[in-house]
Amino acid sequence: MAEKMVEHITSMDEDFAQWYTDTVKKADLIDYSSIKGCMIFRPYGYALWENIRKLLDEKFRKTGHENVYMPMFIPESLLNKEKEHVEGFAPEVAWVTHGGSEPLAERICVRPTSETLFCEHYANIIRSYRDLPKLYNQWCSVVRWEKTTRPFLRNREFLWQEGHTMHETREEAIEETLQMLNIYADFHENELAIPVIRGEKTPSDKFAGAENTYCIEAMMHDGKALQAGTSHFFGDGFAKAFDITYTDRNNTLRHPFQTSWGVSTRMIGGIIMTHGDNNGLVLPPAVAPIQVVIIPVAAHKPGVIESARKLADELSGRFRVKLDDSDQSPGWKYAEYEMKGVPLRIEIGPRDIENGVCVTVSRHDRKKVTADLSDIADTVEKRLEEVRAGLYEKALANREARTYKCRTTDEIRKTLAGGKDGFIKAMWCGSEECEKKVKELCGVGSRCVPFEQEHISDVCVCCSKPAKLQVLWGIAY
Repeated sequence: MAEKMVEHITSMDEDFAQWYTDTVKKADLIDYSSIKGCMIFRPYGYALWENIRKLLDEKFRKTGHENVYMPMFIPESLLNKEKEHVEGFAPEVAWVTHGGSEPLAERICVRPTSETLFCEHYANIIRSYRDLPKLYNQWCSVVRWEKTTRPFLRNREFLWQEGHTMHETREEAIEETLQMLNIYADFHENELAIPVIRGEKTPSDKFAGAENTYCIEAMMHDGKALQAGTSHFFGDGFAKAFDITYTDRNNTLRHPFQTSWGVSTRMIGGIIMTHGDNNGLVLPPAVAPIQVVIIPVAAHKPGVIESARKLADELSGRFRVKLDDSDQSPGWKYAEYEMKGVPLRIEIGPRDIENGVCVTVSRHDRKKVTADLSDIADTVEKRLEEVRAGLYEKALANREARTYKCRTTDEIRKTLAGGKDGFIKAMWCGSEECEKKVKELCGVGSRCVPFEQEHISDVCVCCSKPAKLQVLWGIAY
């Protein structure tokens, strides 16, 4: 086991939940506010979100989406227009009942999601097939009054993006739904180095008001599942409820087809719990606020600080670089940036300068490589890619080691005995009753029906009737 450099973070093997809390606090990601479940993003934590947002926003724009902003308040009468939708969110809605000292004539909710607002707007602006598709996205905060909260994973107020689009045909809307799911999946795997499983939610677990909900599921270090992103196909249900119509190419009045898709700051929790270790954060280079930290060694000696600054200037055009020329000891700095998860550390001292080299140290495996200063930028790029690939392979190996195939509920219970968590692959007959019974008997819920199906047996894991689908089961955050 690697040397533990940060002593004031609880070991993840001792108490994973406490390790998580220690890490988000000690790494300066957040602070707690006076309202339970509402957290303060400190600069380092918010910079992480800004990098995620920037990369995703570029991907959305390339696929033709435009950013808009909707109000944060929704009148109760508007929310009630789609019955299934409002029933799904009712337990988590925060209500405004007064404006100043005066009671409001109608309650107003603080948006838990914005489908109703977008539908109201679309009803006003869509008239013809020439107005379609509408490819809108917004970056905002939403409020859901969660009973149990945990930083990034479950907050009463959290940041996210929510895409809301309208289309001429069912086929075009379904294509959009799957396109956005794949953008999320590729982003998690390529930029965040988190392997995910793509699939569809079971009917009992789909988004309120949706015909189909698609998701990506990731496994955390402790074997629990995290729903990392969702994309919903609404059909024309909302359009009918909100009387959204357009004149088609044959001059016939029709309802458009709708999608909705989103990811949130929950991704930051996923990064922490997938890649972190007993020294704190381990950040994928694509979103790390600091990609490279430069530590001068024997900084009091002539030429060391100057050489470190020159190196920082050279690298800052291609990477997010921090030069720490403070009076703290090198050892303190090593531990500090380990805790903050900086992907690559560069050490440079008098002997290195004399030899025209520096020492690079990768965060995820502490591998030290002496690098020639003459082509240091290319070396840093290569090392950062090694970090990304190493993180992905480690996370994938953890998922594979904790994924089990089971044919009966007894097998599931035995596999997960002793508090062991992981993904279970098992067959399902399609009955909601069996889905509920598996959770009651084994403690695992359905996470998704994977797109890549495996044939594990001919019968349902619960009732032994003929199986229709293979389901991924697990305990989720």
